[in-house]
Amino acid sequence: MAVSRNKKKAYVLDTNVLIHDPSAILNFEEHQVIIPMTVLEELDKLKAVKQSIAADCRQAIRMIDQLLGNATPNQIEKGVPIKRSEKSEPLGTISILMNPIDGKGPHLPEHLNDNKIINSLADLQSLHKSREIILVSKDINMRLKARGFGVEAQDYHNDQLVDDVELLPSGYTEFKNSFWDNIDKVETIQREGVTEHILKREGPLEALHINEFVIDEQGFIGKVTDLDDEKVVLEDMHHDDLMQQEAWGLIPRDIYQAVALHLLLSPEIHLVNLTGAAGSGKTILALAAAIEMTVASKLYKRIIATRSVQGLDEDIGFLPGTETEKMEPWLGAITDNLEALHQDDENTHGSVEYILDKVPLQFKSLNYIRGRSFQYSLILIDESQNLTPHQIKTIITRAGTGSKVICLGNLAQIDTPYLSPLSSGLTYMTERFKRFKHGGHIHLKGVPRSILAEFAEANL
Repeated sequence: MAVSRNKKKAYVLDTNVLIHDPSAILNFEEHQVIIPMTVLEELDKLKAVKQSIAADCRQAIRMIDQLLGNATPNQIEKGVPIKRSEKSEPLGTISILMNPIDGKGPHLPEHLNDNKIINSLADLQSLHKSREIILVSKDINMRLKARGFGVEAQDYHNDQLVDDVELLPSGYTEFKNSFWDNIDKVETIQREGVTEHILKREGPLEALHINEFVIDEQGFIGKVTDLDDEKVVLEDMHHDDLMQQEAWGLIPRDIYQAVALHLLLSPEIHLVNLTGAAGSGKTILALAAAIEMTVASKLYKRIIATRSVQGLDEDIGFLPGTETEKMEPWLGAITDNLEALHQDDENTHGSVEYILDKVPLQFKSLNYIRGRSFQYSLILIDESQNLTPHQIKTIITRAGTGSKVICLGNLAQIDTPYLSPLSSGLTYMTERFKRFKHGGHIHLKGVPRSILAEFAEANL
C-alpha cells in the first residue's frame, strides 16, 4: 500500500551530515530528502579547500547531481524520485529548498548559514503544517537552535550501530575463578601440536565472536578459532608462551597486551583494532610488532603510518621539507615510542635515527591516501577515533595484496567536530568487523605509562 504524502516525513539535511556520509541521501527510505540551497553553497565552498573533507564534499555534490539528473526546476521543487539502481524501483524523493521561501514569519538574523537553514525550515513548516519536517544535523548547537525556534531536529544515526559504547566487544570474555566451572561438556582434540576444545555454544559462550579470547583467573586462555550456531572451537593458548612473546625487544606487561601482541604478530590476521585509555600501550605494541614484521621476519615491505588530526591538512603545507618531514611533528607518538623501545641503548637518539634510516617507515597524510593501493604494507592508523565511518572505509580499502591494517584509538579523546563515541568510525569498524575471520579487536586495560598517568586517567 502506498504511503500518503502527508504520512511521509521530510528530512532536511545539514552540510555536516553530507560530509560525514556523502551517500546519506539514500538512507531515508520512502521519505522526502530536502537539501537547502545554503548547504549546496557550503559544499561548493568546501570542495576546493586543502582538507580531507574536500573529497567528501565533491562526492556529495556528485551524488546530488546524479540523483537530480535532467530534472526541470519544477520537478526539483516537487521532488525527484530517488533511484538507487537500474533494477530497483524509485523510493523517496530529493528536492532543493530555496532560501528563504517567503520571509513573512519571525526569523533569526541571517549572518550565519545555520540561521538561514533554520529560517528556511520555519517557512517550509508554515506552508505545510500537516507534514512532519525534520532537520538532520550532526551539530548539537544547530539542533538546539532549531528546537528553540520550533523546528524538529535530530542527529544522523544511520551508521550508529550501538546505543552504548559499553556494548562494543572488548575482544575477550573474562571468567572468575575457573572457566571450566561453567562448562558441562567438552570435546578436546590434539592436532599438529595444537589443543582445541569443542564446546556447545550456550550461556556466556553465545556472545563470543571469531578471534576473541576467553580468560580466567586460573591462567586458562582460549582463542575462538571457529564457531557456528551450535558450537565454539577454542584453541588452548598457553599463558606463559603468550607472556614471553617478544617483538623488537618489547615484552607484554599483562595478559591483555599479550593477546593483542598475538593478533598483531599473526600473519592470518589482516586487521587489528586496538582501543584503550591513554598510556595503555596501543602505539608501542603496534610499532614494535610492525618493526618486527618488516625488519626481522620481513612479512611486509614497509610501514605506512598516518593519523587524523584537526588542522593537519591546513598546517602541513606551511612546514618545510618532504611529505615525511612535514608529517613527523604530527606523528611524534611514533618517534616517542621508538625512543621508548631503545631507551636501554647507549645512545638512544642514535638508535632512533638508525631505525628511521633502516626501517621502511613512511609517514603519510590522510589527504594523500585516497586513490592509493598499498601492497605488502603494514598500515598503521593512529588516533582513528577521529575518523568518520566513511573516512575509515576509505583508508582500509587502500590495503592491497598481502597488507595488514592496524587501527589505534581512544574513544574518550575525540577531537573532531560532530563526532561522538557512538558515531566515530572506530566504533563503526569495531562493530562491523567483529565477525570477520581475519580480524581481531582488543580493548587494552590499565595505564602502564606511569603511576602519574594512571592516577590522572582515573581522577582528572
